[in-house]
Amino acid sequence: VAASRNEDAAVTVQGLFQTDYFRVYTGSDVIGVELGGALKNVIALGAGVAVGLQCGHNTLAALVTRGLAEMRRLGVAMGARASTFSGLAGMGDLFLTCTGTLSRNRTVGYCLGQGKTLDSIIGEMSAVAEGVETAYAVHDLAAQYGVEMPIAEEVFGILTLGTDPRQAVKNLMERDPKPEDSL
Repeated sequence: VAASRNEDAAVTVQGLFQTDYFRVYTGSDVIGVELGGALKNVIALGAGVAVGLQCGHNTLAALVTRGLAEMRRLGVAMGARASTFSGLAGMGDLFLTCTGTLSRNRTVGYCLGQGKTLDSIIGEMSAVAEGVETAYAVHDLAAQYGVEMPIAEEVFGILTLGTDPRQAVKNLMERDPKPEDSL
């Protein structure tokens, strides 16, 4: 998504990158597109943990869906449009990053779920998993904007506080039940 408040600029970027095999869309929600691209990495870490713990497809689907709700809540609090998170810069990118085996963030989460330490995982990687550093920023932004982000918080706990991944899943499952539309 080529996002700009200036529609002509977005269309220009679209024209530069569009090919017969790469489709580019335009949008004006710069905040939403930028946040979608960053926040999905933290949720992908959590998705990787779930896969590493062999939690199953239903758990992964729930985690991705609830992760999208967390992304949307923070985004709206920061001035993004809720609808942006239903598009390519939100759900599209989130789905790929949480399920794709080439996703660096999912891979880090997977290895954490398998019992490896963050230091050993990072030491073995030749590329950066952006979600590790982004988790700190998300933790701070959620507090600053008063947004509840339980999945992101559990990921932060695994990365920074040494929370056992199984305990993080347990913490999420033991949260008070709520109606889905209130989340």
